[in-house]
Amino acid sequence: MMQFAHRYLKNVEGLEFYKLWGSGKANFNPAPDWNVYALLQVWKSEHDATHFFQTSPLMKKYHKKSVELWRLFLKNRISRGEWSGRNPFELSKNLDESNPYVVAITRATIKTKLLYTFWKYVPVSQGGLYDNPGLLYTKGFGEVPIKHMATFSVWESQKDLDAFAYQNKPHAGAIRKTRSLKWYSEELFSRFQPFRSEGRWNGKNPLPDLDPNKSEV
Repeated sequence: MMQFAHRYLKNVEGLEFYKLWGSGKANFNPAPDWNVYALLQVWKSEHDATHFFQTSPLMKKYHKKSVELWRLFLKNRISRGEWSGRNPFELSKNLDESNPYVVAITRATIKTKLLYTFWKYVPVSQGGLYDNPGLLYTKGFGEVPIKHMATFSVWESQKDLDAFAYQNKPHAGAIRKTRSLKWYSEELFSRFQPFRSEGRWNGKNPLPDLDPNKSEV
């Protein structure tokens, strides 16, 4: 489903960028989690995305093979850095200020000579993350195991995310180490506003307020 999905994603109308992700085990363990996969896409319009999800043979295969499937639509708030040589995320001009939820995606290519140092420090950097009451979901993903990594997290609010990112001592220490050791050859930092949430994860929709079918649930 990873290797052969590329042929379904070529020449799709409105699809501007995509990445197929595998995932790591809990606590951002680099060992693969064979149960969870993700597809990140950038679309020209919400209409193009919806049409793809409703008609694509790839999505039909995903639904057939999945126990659960959760789909999030996002608007970009901020994005710095590059991914495969460019920044694929365009700042949205249509954010809803009454919507407090935040999705954070960080992505990096780790320098080969610093792989051991990086992964040895990861458990320390994530101290306190899973006990954070403002965290709704998090998972470590990657295009290539060990070397190309990304974190995906969903938060109750910007305040909750900032409290972990900058006030949590282990994570703040990781930011300082990133600056001093320069262990990434390419990195991207981005935050989004989720505005549509469909499907189930762990038996429920993690963002039921954003479920377009919530009246039917």
